[in-house]
Amino acid sequence: MAKRKATAAADAGEQQHGKQQRKAGQQQRKQLQPAVVEDPAPPPVVAASNGGWKNKEKVLVVGSRGITYRFRHLMLDIGQLLPHCKRDAKMDSKSERGVINEVADLKGCSSVLYFEARKHKDLYLWVAKSPSGPSVKFHVTNVHTLEELKLSGNHLRGSRPVLSFDKSFDSEPHTQLLKEMLTQVFATPKRHHKSKPFFDHVISFSLADGRIWLRNYQVQPDPEAKKDVADSISLVEVGPRACLNPIKMFAGSFGGPVIYENAGYVSPNAIRSMLKRQQQGKYVAKVQSREQRKAHVAANPLPKDQLGGVFK
Repeated sequence: MAKRKATAAADAGEQQHGKQQRKAGQQQRKQLQPAVVEDPAPPPVVAASNGGWKNKEKVLVVGSRGITYRFRHLMLDIGQLLPHCKRDAKMDSKSERGVINEVADLKGCSSVLYFEARKHKDLYLWVAKSPSGPSVKFHVTNVHTLEELKLSGNHLRGSRPVLSFDKSFDSEPHTQLLKEMLTQVFATPKRHHKSKPFFDHVISFSLADGRIWLRNYQVQPDPEAKKDVADSISLVEVGPRACLNPIKMFAGSFGGPVIYENAGYVSPNAIRSMLKRQQQGKYVAKVQSREQRKAHVAANPLPKDQLGGVFK
């Protein structure tokens, strides 16, 4: 027992001696280190003016199930004009459109172009800002794809466009909102990694008869001109073509309070029903003419022929 106590006391003494040596070494190192003076007000960091592109605009281009080949080709042609777009699988038209906002959030997109087909005949285009809105619904008519037109114009894929808007877009509040939404969707962000740093085509939006006419032109300079003069530059149409008839504008994304409604819009179903009624009217008029002919013949019988029974 005495030996054990003696060894324990010796170990405790060695531990205390080691702690004292370590503390002394730490104090010596602190004395040798230079004093650090903290700056209470560090200079502000100024971002470089020629830094990377900051516009994070991305557009989700998606179609609905049941879309026809012509409408699908139009969707692909418009997607080629947007190097900052992202595509996704077809959406079920019967499901709620709020799912598209979730897909846009997963893809990191702030705008949506949703091509919705109905009855394999009618095409509707939704242009929406995700997730808070606003959004607008168009009826797309006069569709002409690049394969159908086969025009001589051509421009590089991924180049930035010049957006041209008619002066009438600034006449009313809802057209001003349409101009701003189309600008944010079709304007390629500066210094986007998939875009080319020059302009060689013009996307034109013309407002006539309450509809927006979409055209795409190539900027073609005259090779014989010595200088880049405006008179020596011509526009050659490339395609595609489409006519956008606005139906309603909503405060939210794919829904919400209605902020504008086109009073002169007539749905394609109503137009088809009117044509059927006109065709039915033609048949009814034909039946009525037959009945009138029978009544006329019965009311005005022919006189009896005196020589009708000679050869009997």
